Parts: sequence; C-alpha cells; structure tokens
Amino acid sequence: MKFRNLFRMLLCSLLIFAFLGNRTAYGQNKKTRKKPNVIILFSDQHNKKVMGFEGHPDVLTPNLDKLASQSVVFDRAYCTTGICAPSRSSLMTGIYPRTLGLLSNSERTKVMEEVVPLAVLFKQNNYRTFAFGKRHTSLAVDNGWDVQRSHLCNETPGNSYTEWVQKNGFGKEFAKDWAAEFGKGSECSEQASEKIPTADLGTRMSALPENMTMEAFTTKLTIEMIKEQAKNDSPFFCWATFYRPHQPYTPLKKYMDMYDVSKWREGKKKGSSIVKPASLTEPIENIPPMMQSIRTGGNKVWNVDKAILDEQLWRNHIGAYYALVSEVDYCVGEILKALDEAGIADETIVIYTADHGDFVGHHGMVEKAAAGQNVYEDILNIPLIIRYPGNKQKGKRSVELVSLVDIYPTLVDLLGLKMPDLKHPLQGKSMKGTLTQGTPMHRDYFVSESWSQATVITKDSKLGMMIDPTQYAKKFDFRSFGDQFFIRKSDALEIKNEINNKDFTTEIAKLRAYYQDFTAKVPDIGKQEVINKLVKK
Repeated sequence: MKFRNLFRMLLCSLLIFAFLGNRTAYGQNKKTRKKPNVIILFSDQHNKKVMGFEGHPDVLTPNLDKLASQSVVFDRAYCTTGICAPSRSSLMTGIYPRTLGLLSNSERTKVMEEVVPLAVLFKQNNYRTFAFGKRHTSLAVDNGWDVQRSHLCNETPGNSYTEWVQKNGFGKEFAKDWAAEFGKGSECSEQASEKIPTADLGTRMSALPENMTMEAFTTKLTIEMIKEQAKNDSPFFCWATFYRPHQPYTPLKKYMDMYDVSKWREGKKKGSSIVKPASLTEPIENIPPMMQSIRTGGNKVWNVDKAILDEQLWRNHIGAYYALVSEVDYCVGEILKALDEAGIADETIVIYTADHGDFVGHHGMVEKAAAGQNVYEDILNIPLIIRYPGNKQKGKRSVELVSLVDIYPTLVDLLGLKMPDLKHPLQGKSMKGTLTQGTPMHRDYFVSESWSQATVITKDSKLGMMIDPTQYAKKFDFRSFGDQFFIRKSDALEIKNEINNKDFTTEIAKLRAYYQDFTAKVPDIGKQEVINKLVKK
C-alpha cells in the first residue's frame, strides 16, 4: 500500500514537473511562437539592374547580393507608377493609383482618407509599428505608426533628419548637398532661404561625415529599434526607408572612390573605369516630349545639354549614382547584421524594394522624368527581394509579373493577419504561393499608369499609351507623339519602337484589350475626382 502511494506521489510529481517544464519551454519559445516581424528596407529610385547579383558590370553591392542568395528574387516586379508618392501609397494600401486618385505626388482625395494602410493593419494585429526615413505618403495612407522619424521636417516636424543633422553641427554641409538639386537648403534648416548654387546633373561630392548622411540616420534608428524590440514579446513592423540613390546625387568620397570615372571602359568585364550606358546617345526623336526637352537643356538643374558636350559630367553623375547605391548596400548590411546579433533574423521577414527606378544615363537621361513618361524598364522594373524564415525557395528567381501593390495581400496571407472591413478592397494579388512553393501567379499582364502614360506589360512585350489629360499635355503635346511598343527579347534597351510595324498589329491589339480589361476591373474613383477638379478650374 505504502509502495503504491509512493508510486502515485512520484507519478504526480513527474506529471507536475512535465507540465511546469512545458510551461517553461513555452515561455522560452514564446519569441519563436509569436508572428514573424516584418521589416521593409526601401530605397528611393533604385534602378533594378544596378546591383552586383544582377550582373552589373561596375556596381558593388555585396550585402544585397548576399540577401538575394537567401531570398526569392522577383525579376519582373513593377511599380504601379514611376513616381514616388503613388508608388509608395500602393505599397501601403494594396490599391492602384487610379483608385486612390494619386497619379503624381500632390493629389489628395476622399479615397486616400478611407483606406486602411499596412501600419494600421499591423497595429490591429498587435504589432508595434515603426517608420524611419522619408515616407512621402499622406492622409490615412500614412496612419498607424507608433514611432516615426522622417528625413523631411514636414513629415515629422521637430524630430526629422533635417533638424537632427543641424543640431549635430553639419547643417551647412547638408545644405550644400540639398542645394545640388534645389539651389538652397532644405525646409526647416537654417539655410532654407539661402541661395546656394545647383550642380550639373544634380551631382557633387558630399562633405558630410559618414555617420551624418540620410542613410546613416535611417540605419541608426532601425538598428536601435531592432535591439530594443528583440527584448519584447510583441512582433514589429518596420518601414526603413533610404532617401538614396534619389537625387541630389551627392555621395561620400568613401563610396565615390570605389568607381573610376576618369574614362569609359569598353566591354562588360569588370575593371577600374565604368562602362558607358549603351543607349546614352540614343536619337532624341525616339523619346517622349518631356524627355526631349530635358535632353536639349529645358531643365536648368540637370543641364543634360552640357553633359552631351562634355561626357565627363555623365561619368561623374553615373559614378555618383553607383556610389549612393553602394552606401545603401552598406546600410542594408548593417541592419541585417543587427538582426543576426539580436538573434531575431530567423523570425523576421525582410523585404528589399524601391518605389521606382532611375535612368542612370540610359536614353541620355538623368533621374526619372516622371511627369512626362511611364514606360521604360529603367523606371518601372524595380528590385524586389523577399527573405522569409524557413522558406525552401530561397535563392530562387521568379519571372512572375508582380508589383508593390501585391505586398499588402502577401503579408496578410503569410502571417494570417485579421482583416477589418474595407471600404476599398485590396487590388493586389498574394504572392505567397510563388514565394513559398514557386507556384504561378496566373497574371497575363500588368498595368503601370501615371497621368501621362499607361503601360501594359506582358511576358514578351510592352505597350505604352499616351493619355495625359492634365496641364502637361498642353505644354508637351503628349498625344501627338504617339504610343510606344517594345519587344523584350529583341530590344532589351527599348530603343526600337515597333508601334507602326504591321507584323505586331495583333499583339498590340491584344495589349490594348488588356488595358480595357484593367480599366473595367479597377475603379478610377479617385482619378475622376481629381479630373473633375481640373475641369472646374
């Protein structure tokens, strides 16, 4: 009897110990059982081809190369429009610009007041939300951040990079950088009204210390957040945005010294000097009206007409762009290292992407000429790298047609986020199957649309249709220029417009039908609101 009781006591003790052990184990594994963190590393104006793993002949991006090897790379990712604010707003809302009514940087519509952006959705799902760097969104699109610190003082007045760099004693150095494009210091700076010379192609060397650039600001805040949030039980969503390689093109000497801009190098084999863009001297009649105006000196900041006569200006500019990409790459590496050191890399989804690209000399152009065209791969085709913990697809490349508008539904799907009732349903498609299993998206076409041009993109071809109903049409006579049709395989540089080639009549008609399908399915509520306002004026 005593033995039986003793046995029962021992058995109960073991059960209690096992229960407590499980509770302890649950507590120890609590961090791994919570939903994954999400960090979107976001650059501004990053030409997808300007990365080492893309086979670029010059640019050095070891950290992005490594991240790509650990991720799924989407080779055919496109922005919904080649302009900052609408592209970023599509990312944050999962809605196309035509519905938002945001096809340039300045519109404000009722739809933009009614959306549920990613930051709000994550907060509703018990995430902490952070935004560091330029956001360039507005109204409800920009809601939901627990902590936000922008490069721009109008986004976070009193707590911005502009004020931070001034307080640290480097306001004049930053003002000179900013003035390379704007001719004065940035808003809220002591040099805001001071006239400072611009620079040809918006390009000159920065005198800032390495830890005082806009990229360093984003990196510093993101790393501090990672260290702090690694101690917390709740997951986080962070939008870490870099201002570069967007203009003004003012790199640090450290990064500029990585590129020899003294002459052009022949061939693609890596060497000391840089390769001349193959379409740098494309005939001017090939390109749309606003681009023609810039090429002939119509923009007195870029001074492209001077660069045509003195190609050293082009080399300086292109080398500066590469240098800024290399600085972004370094910062990406520091943030990824911080995730490793905090022990949370395996529980964090990492996305690297951009709002649009940059010509980087292609088509004889600088920046993006956003108001005058929305067709070229240099601008529309964006980097999209997604590292998902435990994903067996890592290291693979997808040729599926995807976009920033797809990121919202993809994160909802991957994380099982609870969705509120939406007045405006998500318009993107989840990439979960493609990301985790390599399954096809079954998307025959994708449309990127601005005020000036709607472009239909398919597996093999692209149709750009001039549509501008705004004041730009009168100034540059967009519609008389006509449409553009390019074949991907035979014309990777997009310099041979086949719109009048009768051999492609059927294919062109098919893409026009795709655009009609798109406009029938995707409402233009916000776009019509803006047009109605223009008509009244």
